[in-house]
Amino acid sequence: MSNVTETAIQVGLRIDVDTLNGTREGVPFLLELLQKHDISASIFFSVGPDNMGRHLRRLLKPAFLLKMIRSNAPGLYGWSILFQGTFWPGRKIGKAAADVVLDTVNAGHEVGLHAWDHHYWQIKIDSLPRNRIAEQLELGMTELRRILARPISCSAAAGWKCNNRVLLEKEAFEFSYNSDCRGDAIFIPVVEQQELNTPQVPVTLPTYDEIIGSDGINDSNYNERLLSLLKPGQLNVLTIHAEVEGVSRRSLAEQFFDLARQRNISFCPLGHFLPEDPALLPRCTIELKPLPGREGTVCWQGSQIASHSA
Repeated sequence: MSNVTETAIQVGLRIDVDTLNGTREGVPFLLELLQKHDISASIFFSVGPDNMGRHLRRLLKPAFLLKMIRSNAPGLYGWSILFQGTFWPGRKIGKAAADVVLDTVNAGHEVGLHAWDHHYWQIKIDSLPRNRIAEQLELGMTELRRILARPISCSAAAGWKCNNRVLLEKEAFEFSYNSDCRGDAIFIPVVEQQELNTPQVPVTLPTYDEIIGSDGINDSNYNERLLSLLKPGQLNVLTIHAEVEGVSRRSLAEQFFDLARQRNISFCPLGHFLPEDPALLPRCTIELKPLPGREGTVCWQGSQIASHSA
């Protein structure tokens, strides 16, 4: 029996780059792999201090500890990432690996901002006032513009940590889209009964660390599980990580894209999904709620409301 699907499926491919190691080692590998398959993706860079090792303090939280055990974090990320910035100031990623960011643009990929300080954003954003959020965004945008010497057209919140204050501050940058939440359809966010200008392209599929080790899922059947979740005729957006699929799980990534090609599944940048007329998009709120496989809450596409322009 053929493995090729009867209906072609297009998947928006988002690659998050959280750390210096992921930038230097993971991104070059993924660029080669994507070139091999003639794939363009949306790649979001963290460009400030790499303080990811400070997440180890969260081991005191049972949910985070269980995730670290379930995903075998030391084997998944490596000790160099897990201790980065723990006992000393983390190195600034943009200054140490600007050439990789430039290589990504030159390879034809869509490049956007992930975070200035990924760790700080994840643990602080729920409580930061708007002026501190604006500061984090401006630091990241200034560095990414410095590297690329061109406008930045999109962003994706680190760890899907976002709220109404973040959305309001992001409006100042006039992005063509943001990818800050989980959901099932592209939408225009509504904040305090105000329709914003920047569409959201939500992620619809789980990441490796969210489902590995649960419900019998392991490296031998992970790709089949992920492929089974793709839905014809609906929005499919997948996030992979430079630190995972680009470093410790390279063979898994190679197998995934080989299987996808056999099954008539193609990939594109998230911006490819934007309609010519944003007025056609649904208007939705956002909300914070748990996501299985992650500690705490993340941003989700919320209730749809009637458009003020309808």
